[in-house]
Amino acid sequence: MNLSFTTFTEWDQSWWKKLKPIYEEAFPHGAKPESILSSMLDRGIACIHGGDIGGEAAAMAVTGLSGSEEEPTLIIDYMAVRRDLRGQCLGYQFLQQIKDWAVQEHGIKAIIIEAEAEDNETNRARLQFWESCGFTATAYVHPYIWVPEPYRALFLPLVPDFEVKDDGKSLFRYITSFHEKAYRKR
Repeated sequence: MNLSFTTFTEWDQSWWKKLKPIYEEAFPHGAKPESILSSMLDRGIACIHGGDIGGEAAAMAVTGLSGSEEEPTLIIDYMAVRRDLRGQCLGYQFLQQIKDWAVQEHGIKAIIIEAEAEDNETNRARLQFWESCGFTATAYVHPYIWVPEPYRALFLPLVPDFEVKDDGKSLFRYITSFHEKAYRKR
């Protein structure tokens, strides 16, 4: 299947109407409201990526940059493939498209994500997906005060000198910085 890839740096309501069902299906709890997402794009701190097959939305992601100018990283805040299309390698293909875009446009050194750390079937499947894409799961489990479930950071180094020198706690500085900017008014 050929997955067309589009990156939005400005809010596009017509595209969001296509991507929103994928977002809501994959993230029924803890998803950022539409007003926050559109504000993130308006302020230039995030992008929304869409993947489509034959004009139909198939995948979506919300990403943002974090880290220093010397060591820029990409945070994947949300990424999902439409439920009926899962298991066909589209998630892997979509991630590659996001990675290629981020390297070409921003020279990123690594990609960082966070995944739910509770031990259940759904979370194990998500962890297995990210690890099959080359991500390394860290040992540190981060408790947030505003969401009930704990999270674990995963990273994908894209240059040889990017390394995590602790149990993963340091990665949450990148993640937390991104989240703080997302919820900041301006």
